[in-house]
Amino acid sequence: MSLLPAVEINPAGTPDATVIWLHGLGASGHDFEPIVPELGLPRGHRVRFVFPHAPNIPVTINQGMLMPAWYDILAMDLERKVDAAQLMASAQAVHALIDAEVASGVAANRIVIAGFSQGGAVGYEAALTYPERLAGLLTLSTYFATAQTLIAAAASEGMPIEIHHGRNDPIVPEAMGQRAADQLRALGYPVNYRRYTMEHAVCPAQVADIGRWLKSLLL
Repeated sequence: MSLLPAVEINPAGTPDATVIWLHGLGASGHDFEPIVPELGLPRGHRVRFVFPHAPNIPVTINQGMLMPAWYDILAMDLERKVDAAQLMASAQAVHALIDAEVASGVAANRIVIAGFSQGGAVGYEAALTYPERLAGLLTLSTYFATAQTLIAAAASEGMPIEIHHGRNDPIVPEAMGQRAADQLRALGYPVNYRRYTMEHAVCPAQVADIGRWLKSLLL
């Protein structure tokens, strides 16, 4: 499998940890690139950031328009009817990125998966099914699309999961984020759920929290 194209931000020294961060529908790997300097990571950190670009595919809810998407969304109800095969293929593409990081010398347990909205739905599937233990999973303003079909890897047991959601999100209602947290806790995962006064976005207080969380895991 060829690797997804991606924006990479490398530390000054040899990387010893990686964050693979997936954007939302219609965006690109550049979407979260500006956040990296705002995370407050200390000078001399050795964390690489990888922001892959989703392929352009037709999206049913947008009249079949071609746009960057990790999978097709067939209906915008509360259950989010999605093309599960495409979502799982995207998760496999993320696995290939993880494999490439491991091959470069970064241990799997030093790799964090992060995702916003559609990217977060892929993040759940990718992180929980990877055959080696990862450092953690960060999901932002998203939902657990494959909760009913997930076949979790044994290695994912106990992996820390951070879920963030906006109280006023009109695109992915907060109830969907809360449901994901409940589903994961029922599966035995340690979940930390944070709410912010925002819509379908990222806010400064949240960026600071992300920075602190990454430092707790990787530094």
